Amino acid sequence: MTQVTAAMVKELREQTGAGMMDVKNALTEADGNMEEATKILRKKGLAAAGKKAGRVTAEGTVTAYVGENAGVLVEVNCETDFVGRNENFRHFADAVAKVIAGSKADTVESLNNEPWPGDGENQTVGQHVLTMIGAIKENISIRRFVRYEAAPNAVLSSYIHAGGKIGVLVELVATSGDKNDKMNDIAKDVAMHIAALEPRFIRRDDVTQKDLDTEREIARDAAAKSGKPENIIEKMVSGKMDKFYGEACLLEQPYIRNDKQTVNDYLASSGKESGCAYTVTRFTRYKLGEGIEKKGGDDFASEVASYLK
Repeated sequence: MTQVTAAMVKELREQTGAGMMDVKNALTEADGNMEEATKILRKKGLAAAGKKAGRVTAEGTVTAYVGENAGVLVEVNCETDFVGRNENFRHFADAVAKVIAGSKADTVESLNNEPWPGDGENQTVGQHVLTMIGAIKENISIRRFVRYEAAPNAVLSSYIHAGGKIGVLVELVATSGDKNDKMNDIAKDVAMHIAALEPRFIRRDDVTQKDLDTEREIARDAAAKSGKPENIIEKMVSGKMDKFYGEACLLEQPYIRNDKQTVNDYLASSGKESGCAYTVTRFTRYKLGEGIEKKGGDDFASEVASYLK
């Protein structure tokens, strides 16, 4: 058997852009034949995948999967909105959500080491991502995810808005009475509300001391500029803090379908109809690409043009 040297690995990696271990494995399988190793990498969709790995991925989709006892919300990114709407990419993102639901992975790194289901080549999730990069011709990344295991007497529900631009996963618990089918509709309504009004906390008790201090400082600074007496300033600060709670806390927000009641009022009235008491115990809201600095359109256009020369 031909010995695979570091120089051979370096040369093939530069030619294909594939990962170091993928190149080494391909050369070993090809008994050192560079042309055959390149063919192996291409068949696996790994050639050129490495070259795309540094590209910005701010498009893609947020998708969800809710099973009997587990729910998942995941953001999978790509480079362009065109690919983000591609059916194969969407199927891949949905499959990733199902893999997460059936695994114990709690980070993207650990998820990448999970086996990819139904794959004859025994690929891991990370390896399958590289295969998708090779097939779609864009960088792809699993950015973040959350997995909920349903608490006793709870239902999980999700809502995906605007074709994957915003996604929500929420848990609703019956704190009195038995879990019932009506809860699925209520949880879905709450998930839709969260998507629309973007609460940061569930209730006042969840607001961090840092957030409280910041909001109170801003409120006091604004009130002090009014020149009012101290006792009036305190009332103004208290009023501004109530407004903050009403905007930031889910249960105090005006319910999206009836702004004459809060979300808490909606849960109370729904529970009364069902002979139960309901509470939201947790939620996650993802907005596609938030916090990612997108690449300038001119730069990307130039990159595309370079491939056509």
